[in-house]
Amino acid sequence: MRYGFVKTAALSPKIKVADTAYNAKEIIRLMKEAWEKGARILVFPELCITGYTCGELFLQKLLLQKTEEALEEIVEASKGLDGLFFVGFPLEVRGKLYNTAAAFSDGRLLGLVPKTSIPNYSEFYEARYFAKAPEEYAFIDWKGGKVPFGTKILFVCKDMPGLLAAAEICEDVWAPKQPSAGHALHGATVIANLSASDEITGKEDYRRELLRVQSGRLACGYIYASAGEGESSTDLVFGGHHLICENGTVLGESRRFQNETVYAELDIERLVGERRRISTFDVAADAPDYVTVSYHMKPFEGPLDRRIHKMPFVPGAKEEREKRCEEILAIQAMGLKKRMEHTKCKSVVIGISGGLDSTLALLVTARAVDLLGLSRSCIRAVTMPCFGTTDRTYQNACELTRKLGAVLQEVDIKEAVTVHFQNIGQDPDVHDVTYENSQARERTQVLMDVANQTGGMVVGTGDMSELALGWATYNGDHMSMYGVNASVPKTLVRHLVRYYADTCKDEELSAVLLDILDTPVSPELLPPKDGVIAQKTEDLVGPYELHDFYLYYMLRFCFAPDKIYYLAKQAFAGEYSEEVILKWLKTFYRRFFSQQFKRSCLPDGPKVGSVAVSPRGDLRMPSDASAALWLNCLENIV
Repeated sequence: MRYGFVKTAALSPKIKVADTAYNAKEIIRLMKEAWEKGARILVFPELCITGYTCGELFLQKLLLQKTEEALEEIVEASKGLDGLFFVGFPLEVRGKLYNTAAAFSDGRLLGLVPKTSIPNYSEFYEARYFAKAPEEYAFIDWKGGKVPFGTKILFVCKDMPGLLAAAEICEDVWAPKQPSAGHALHGATVIANLSASDEITGKEDYRRELLRVQSGRLACGYIYASAGEGESSTDLVFGGHHLICENGTVLGESRRFQNETVYAELDIERLVGERRRISTFDVAADAPDYVTVSYHMKPFEGPLDRRIHKMPFVPGAKEEREKRCEEILAIQAMGLKKRMEHTKCKSVVIGISGGLDSTLALLVTARAVDLLGLSRSCIRAVTMPCFGTTDRTYQNACELTRKLGAVLQEVDIKEAVTVHFQNIGQDPDVHDVTYENSQARERTQVLMDVANQTGGMVVGTGDMSELALGWATYNGDHMSMYGVNASVPKTLVRHLVRYYADTCKDEELSAVLLDILDTPVSPELLPPKDGVIAQKTEDLVGPYELHDFYLYYMLRFCFAPDKIYYLAKQAFAGEYSEEVILKWLKTFYRRFFSQQFKRSCLPDGPKVGSVAVSPRGDLRMPSDASAALWLNCLENIV
């Protein structure tokens, strides 16, 4: 439960139909086993104390009596086990039988949630035995006390703000106008589904997609436990297919026909943050028609099994990554195409350096020009060698321009910058920020003037990672007339260029792109040493893969710095030491806050993902906000 994580489990005991004593022992065994492994929210299948396939036996008074005794035994066995546990059983209330989920914790029955959607496909199914849940909840007698009975029950964890749980049963998830929407709209961040879903051809994929989408639609954690081996196979087969989903992602899934337990950690802070971000999402937990029941859950300090991706901006699977790259290139090109049409420009001017960012911008521009049906000769790629330019990047810039069919224009700015140094009294042997930024601003002046000469517009090349860190010269490479890379992080820039190299079907162009990918990231503003790049960006501001990781979790889920540090240690274990991760995390926050003024006046540019820093649509942040709270959060970390 540290940093909002709670370990959950979906379990399926191998039951004996109608043998409640045997089934209770199996449920207790699995419950204790899962709890020992750190799981604190446990979900068992629908009607698992008796078995879902009892048929007419559900009407037997003896079975119902023994079922209640078995439930009492199970609840009693949970004494000393904090958390929240759900188990399915048939419950008789005022002469009617209900398919019910019992919620309990630490030896106490918390609530009883009946099924709302009762299928009536044939006489075998539940409508023959069970009544639909009543619309309102009530309190019923249970072993000398009162227990809430109804669908509108929220189970509130006193030890973790934001962890509000609700239960539903099987078809309740997809039946129209059922409690799913109500649970989430009234605050439930975790929904437990006790199910007995039989297996037929194609149903596995349907079930997975249904629950994945449901968790995304409701911005919740969804734990689905289905009946498995042990149920009667007279007419149906049950596969024990368990799923644990979170906000549109499948975190854990069992193999069918195995009766295995599946575990996954839900990130409650992430879910709460997502709902906070979506202002139209109603999460009022004080609705008058709901009853809340509280329970305790002590923090579990075990290792986190949940996989934390090192590059959250980049899909891990090759097929998905390639699809995403194609989509991003299309968005960038369509954005530029619209701007070119609107301005009626006759040319597009790009500063080409032989680095990753300008390479991506040139590739995108070539696509936009193709979409407009124009000749690529309208692209003016300007290379502007100066004090730090190396032969490798210069040759790559020239060759890339030629291979793409653009016009290459060379403007050597060394003399102009030298004169500028003389005008302002700058010693050219002092390689300070003035020395560097003078070159960057001279390059921007050249690009703007060339655009004026050719009736064109300047396309910006800077990426989102540079903007987040303020690694751009104000009114230098910071400025353009349209920034196609403004919402593309550096880690993704690399994959976009790699994707183009792999799919362009031009071996010579691909070779140039691969060499650019192999070149260290550098602004090339300091003289090279022995012809080799002397100024490596990541040596100065830190690894971009770390900064992109920090940026994603800060802006996308609004995590606190200590949680981001905790996640980064897991994601980059074995690659960076804890000291290095902490050092660059502090650097990230210092730069992110101090450099907001550069982002407050960004040129227009297309948004391609869920995180962006545009001051108009995404990051409305004061330029003079203090970073003290965020930096202080990291001070006590050793």
